Amino acid sequence: MLPPVLAKNDKKAHWLILVFSFIVFVAVSALSRIKLDVDLGFNVHVFAQLNAVINAIVSLLLLAGLATAKQGKYELHMKIMITALILSVIFLVSYICHHLFAGETRFGDLNHDGQMSPEEIALAGPKRTLYFIILSTHIPLAGLVLPFILYTAYRALIGEYSQHKKLARYTWPVWLYVSVTGVLVYLMISPYY
Repeated sequence: MLPPVLAKNDKKAHWLILVFSFIVFVAVSALSRIKLDVDLGFNVHVFAQLNAVINAIVSLLLLAGLATAKQGKYELHMKIMITALILSVIFLVSYICHHLFAGETRFGDLNHDGQMSPEEIALAGPKRTLYFIILSTHIPLAGLVLPFILYTAYRALIGEYSQHKKLARYTWPVWLYVSVTGVLVYLMISPYY
């Protein structure tokens, strides 16, 4: 096992993790009500594209992180997982930018008027239902998993590897699901940008 990277300070860590998670939750929740009408000089949906790429890379990193942990390559595992965390922070900034500048996109809204006509709903067909099923699991899990990801990383960084492993058994599959479904959500909604 690796030596601890951080000194143990559960009280401070709990406080920071909860405050950060709360701020992220509030910021993301507010996005549905806020849109900035600013011309950035480029297609703002590039942020959504970046988000999908980041989610795909994070998915691959999570798989590589699991493999390296099982192989006992703990230093490589730590580097991979820290990279996944950093990319997730970049994703969060890009996600906020996309929603601030692009606003909401409705699945099936072909004429981009923000309204779903019966014809548009019919044309979207069963894909619309599948999209909402995926989205209805993706969004709450993305909101709930953040503090668990941070607690799992904290346990590893202070050298409490048995607790890290116990948390990771639950955190890892949820994080992977959220990152994979993030790519699927993008692929399904992007034709309506």
